[in-house]
Amino acid sequence: LSVTPYGHPILPLVIDFQAAREAASTIDLPSERAYPGGDDRARWHVARAVQVFTQYFGVRPQGCWPSEGSVSAPTLGLLEEFGFEWAASGEAVLRHSLTASGAWEGERQIESLHRPYSLPGGELRCFFRSDALSDLIGFTYSKWHGDDAAANLVQHLEHLAQSLGEHAGERVVAIVLDGENAWEYFPFNAYYFLKAMYERLSEHPRLRLTTFSRCIAEGIRPRELPRLVAGSWVYGNFATWIGHPAKNRAWDLLCEAKHAFDRVVVEGALDEDAQRAAERQLAVCEGSDWCWWFGDDNPAEAVSQFDALYRRHLKNLYHLLGEEPPAALDLQIAHGHGAPEHGGVMKRSA
Repeated sequence: LSVTPYGHPILPLVIDFQAAREAASTIDLPSERAYPGGDDRARWHVARAVQVFTQYFGVRPQGCWPSEGSVSAPTLGLLEEFGFEWAASGEAVLRHSLTASGAWEGERQIESLHRPYSLPGGELRCFFRSDALSDLIGFTYSKWHGDDAAANLVQHLEHLAQSLGEHAGERVVAIVLDGENAWEYFPFNAYYFLKAMYERLSEHPRLRLTTFSRCIAEGIRPRELPRLVAGSWVYGNFATWIGHPAKNRAWDLLCEAKHAFDRVVVEGALDEDAQRAAERQLAVCEGSDWCWWFGDDNPAEAVSQFDALYRRHLKNLYHLLGEEPPAALDLQIAHGHGAPEHGGVMKRSA
């Protein structure tokens, strides 16, 4: 089991907008220089996530899949501070990071990918998903017979094990689907594929099903990653959530609302229950999925709906603060005209 920050924010951006320029140096940023009080809000989302997880499962979480696999050095430092043993992100983040560190192995990339990493001086292990295998499940196998899809996946894993040779026992292949509803595109919600896949893997003489926590407990050794280039599982950057004029406008409106929140809280204008309600509403507004939909590449109807919902949530925050919402929240932020695969609810890694 893993946990994700409470309101599903992009933590590296909440902490520092400049994180977006680590993987895309020329990307445009919001007018605001930084999200107000970003460090404290990032800490709030992680603390609240740990609290809720512990409440429902009776144990503290050992691992974190940060929202959208979004990581940065400060983000991993924060997770380690909260006692997490592992986190995970996307393959492109590792590729960018190894390239920046002068350690990308090119054609021998399987030597680089299928293992955990740690930052200098850090204890937290970071795993990076296999984009190719994850996307096969997310986008390709739904069109195949379940037995054939399972056989193909196992064949890919067997090939990896053969390529790694004597080091195969020291490697782990991370297959991660970031909450996509891939199963609804499979016949019978992927029952036959999943049944065949787990049967084949559980009975295989060379492949072993495991978890990140078990890998760590069994002593899998991490490789040091000299430099982490901030990014997400989507393209290895943050362009899905920042950089487009509509996305940046959404951030600026959020920043304006956060300034109002901070002012009202400092003035002590809210009682304890009202402040708690405002904090929860702010967390909703800080969620990443609003900006996921803003921009030119998504369908107009979906963009319009998320645009209206986002502005309504911001208005609700102002009402909870006892403030009058600004007139700018009556104006549409984004217009979409794209026709992406699966309607935009899922994205390929590249």
